[in-house]
Amino acid sequence: MSAGAHSEGRSTGTGPEDEEMLPDQHVPAPVPVPAASVHPVADVLADLGDGDAPGVVPDDAPAGAVHGARTAELAARVEALEAALAVGGTRLDPTVVAAVGDTLDQVRERLDLGVDHTVVALVGGTGSGKSSLFNAVSGLQFADVGVRRPTTSTVTACVWGADGGPLLDWIGVGPDHRIERESELDGDAEAALRGLVLLDLPDHDSIAPEHRAVVDRVLPQVDLAVWVVDPQKYADDALHSGYLRRLTGRSASMLLVLNQIDTVPPPVRRELLADVARLLAEDGLPDVPVHEVSARTGEGVGRLRAALAEAVAGRSVAAVHAEAEVAQAARTAGTQVATREPAPTQLAIGHVVERLAQAAGLVAVADAVGAVVRGGSARLPELGQVHAEGVGLTRSAWLTSVTQGLPPRWAADLRERVATAGELRQGVTEALAAVTVTSRRSGLGAGLGVAALVVLGLGLLTGAADVAGRLGAWDAPGWLTPVAVGVLVVAAALAVATVLVRRRAGRRAAQRVLDEGRAVIEAAARARLLAPTQDVLAEHRRVRELVARASSGA
Repeated sequence: MSAGAHSEGRSTGTGPEDEEMLPDQHVPAPVPVPAASVHPVADVLADLGDGDAPGVVPDDAPAGAVHGARTAELAARVEALEAALAVGGTRLDPTVVAAVGDTLDQVRERLDLGVDHTVVALVGGTGSGKSSLFNAVSGLQFADVGVRRPTTSTVTACVWGADGGPLLDWIGVGPDHRIERESELDGDAEAALRGLVLLDLPDHDSIAPEHRAVVDRVLPQVDLAVWVVDPQKYADDALHSGYLRRLTGRSASMLLVLNQIDTVPPPVRRELLADVARLLAEDGLPDVPVHEVSARTGEGVGRLRAALAEAVAGRSVAAVHAEAEVAQAARTAGTQVATREPAPTQLAIGHVVERLAQAAGLVAVADAVGAVVRGGSARLPELGQVHAEGVGLTRSAWLTSVTQGLPPRWAADLRERVATAGELRQGVTEALAAVTVTSRRSGLGAGLGVAALVVLGLGLLTGAADVAGRLGAWDAPGWLTPVAVGVLVVAAALAVATVLVRRRAGRRAAQRVLDEGRAVIEAAARARLLAPTQDVLAEHRRVRELVARASSGA
């Protein structure tokens, strides 16, 4: 039968709806399949703990919506990690980038195949009735049974719901050995199994080694292994020593079906089940659920389908594996970034400005300008001769502070991105050249000084006239003495005012030089030190956040 065929007119009448019409066989209820039964069988996932699993899917969530959300979430996490690698660039170890990139490529392949299916494999030996059970569960007559195929030699698949073509191609199911179970005539009758991929594997005890090789290749890719045995060969050593004993501790990802139960008289069944349980316990698998089923009569098929529906409600092995790989890749990428960026106090530029101002001799120049304005110096100082050693020490101190805690590659990139000591010195020198260094003395101070001299001269003349009168050189009026004293007092006051005004003007001129100088130095430091540093740290933060998003999926 070709791929994509549907089930119209092919029902066997052995589905769960027919099971109710069967007589009560007093069959012991099988142990319910736990929700954890969707954990993978593959040894490659043996290191995954329960804590690695995402939150439980709500029971009332539509199967298609749940699976689609998982795919979208995984794709978003992969995209976040790819973006982190792109932003990180050369700041990330090439070996880490290569390893993470390879992992993401593999996850992309898994996503392309689809992680929205739950793969269940029927595994059994020759004559166990796997193919009959496959037909009974699917409600189709698709797998060859009986004389047409005494031993299963190829993998047969039945898919419920969404197209599983790429996944089946990857597993190795040929186009002529796959079928879609649901059709428009089914309505929602098969909705509980939507997303199920049921595989009928070759016989694990086949004398053909290629058949066993197929079983060994496919088993690690399934979500649930259904081991099918019959009342005659359930104790076969090929099953127990060859497979089950190697899966100790993996009971949550498998169940055992005792097929052909209709051939066992009811009084003997409990003894048979007890012996099966004993063998499983000896295999180290005491918790594996056991289902009594008859593919021929339909007995127990409904309960088995219910167990498969519970498995479908969980996550597929592809999703579990992809999530684990993305999480591990995120942890690997996370080794390339720090847990946080430098604190804001480490990015404060104030101390850098002060050190560069000292290297430029800004305070000395400002004092000299103040002296000129006060009238104490006639030489105008020069601004812009920045001390190279001071600039180098300032840059080194800045880098030591802002790279503290950063991984070596990020720290090295930051050092390369900021200006060199020579570039910083040139930038500060050019900036200081624009600072106004005035040579003008205080006009008010000069005016007051002239006034003080004039008044002093008047006072001296008045005083001399008064003295001459007292010596009899002329007849001086009596008010001349107090006038002379008053004029001299005014002259002294003007002299004091002149000094105060010149000092204030000098302080203002010096402060103006300091303010303008610090402003241009700060601008130069921000452009050449702070801005490149902030750019690198912003990229580091972006990578860190993307890695965290890829790790958690939030």
